[in-house]
Amino acid sequence: MADRSARPRLLPLHVVSGLLVVVLGLPISADWAAGSDLRETAIVKAVRNARGAVVNLRGEKTVTTASGAGPVDPGRRVNGMGTGVIIDERGYVLTNHHVVDGVREIQVTLADGRRCTAELVARDPETDLAIIKLHVEPRERFEVIKIGTSADLMPGEPVVAVGNAFGYEHTVTRGIVSALHRAVQVSDAQFYEDLIQTDASINPGNSGGPLLNIDGEMIGINVAVRAGAQGIGFAIPVDKAMAVASDLLAHCGAKKVWHGLVPAKHSPGKEGPLVVGTVEEKSPAESAGLKAGDVIVSIGQAKASRPWQTKIDRPLDFHRALLDLEAGSDLDVTVRRGDETLQLTLTLAKAPAQNTPANPVWELLGMDLKPIPPAEFRQQFRTRYEGGLLITAVRPGSPAAEQGIRRGDVLVGMHIWSTVSIENVTWVIKRPDFASLNPVKFFILRGNDTLYGYLPVAMVDRATE
Repeated sequence: MADRSARPRLLPLHVVSGLLVVVLGLPISADWAAGSDLRETAIVKAVRNARGAVVNLRGEKTVTTASGAGPVDPGRRVNGMGTGVIIDERGYVLTNHHVVDGVREIQVTLADGRRCTAELVARDPETDLAIIKLHVEPRERFEVIKIGTSADLMPGEPVVAVGNAFGYEHTVTRGIVSALHRAVQVSDAQFYEDLIQTDASINPGNSGGPLLNIDGEMIGINVAVRAGAQGIGFAIPVDKAMAVASDLLAHCGAKKVWHGLVPAKHSPGKEGPLVVGTVEEKSPAESAGLKAGDVIVSIGQAKASRPWQTKIDRPLDFHRALLDLEAGSDLDVTVRRGDETLQLTLTLAKAPAQNTPANPVWELLGMDLKPIPPAEFRQQFRTRYEGGLLITAVRPGSPAAEQGIRRGDVLVGMHIWSTVSIENVTWVIKRPDFASLNPVKFFILRGNDTLYGYLPVAMVDRATE
């Protein structure tokens, strides 16, 4: 009988195939190769490339109910959840305002499972967008979402949504662009214009997450679903979202440094390179030689301890680069002026101090208020509110005007406090913790209706008080 132990062992099929490729130059099994290629679809690649820039948000917030039948509701605490996208490697995250509004502590879970907290740094309730900053080590850097454009979207093209759906982190759903330019009213206080409609499943917790195209570029911020409907979700177009994010970051930077460069405004919803609109007189930008019409190509610091350079594809890139800089910093600015490319040096200056206005209610809120005698208030309004302030004038372009407050409305509450006297209002806006309330929630009476909204108030420099 032959010795079985002397027989050579058979090699596995995939090893044999590999040897045939190397030795004889023969192809491996067509079925195996095709199967691998089929699994590595464009959707798989899109999700893989974007995943690291998507974060999951949780937090506890107060939910209040406006009702003419009683005083301002002190609210109840509920757990909220949402999603955000990293738009700057230092940990600046774009999300929906309603996700972080009123949240006591924003808890963040990163794509690799790490957890941290974040703080709210800027927000725009009107467009329902906000920016938060992760609490991490200063030198830590994060993957940034790849930004596309919403200007060329086509109904029927495939899209992918990523988010914290119902608390299930990094849930991926796919669909198509169902329609463009949708106007949606989701509540008495929130109306959206020019949304992307998609049939990719968007659920509670997806808010603030990215809507991706097939190339893995963010083309929208998921924001809302149609209650009671299936396959109807909405996203803010990315061009509009980036324009708002740019303005928000510009306001953040303006608190520390001043450059005097005012970017030209793009058409609504359309992003493009940063073009200088105007240059303020006697500003650092004027001293640097910048002129209206210049196109900012890049900025950086070649002589810094850690040299860096940022390509400016949109205004957001410019404002991101300035976030951590101090007054006195020299920036190398490359501009395109007609057919010329110029190298300029822009030296940042300290942001001018803002003086406390003599009439903070009018200057900050844009309302002129008049107390209503208690007896007259009780006779005019059948409500258990303690009293209110008649709005006798609204300044055009002010926060009050932008929120739709009208002359004749009666202000009855701000945040959780009643506003019976003008002193009540000034007490609220001068509170040391006002930044955590801003934009402050307000309650008004208009006829027999109780309405509410949010007033974004420019911060007062308390060092000058």
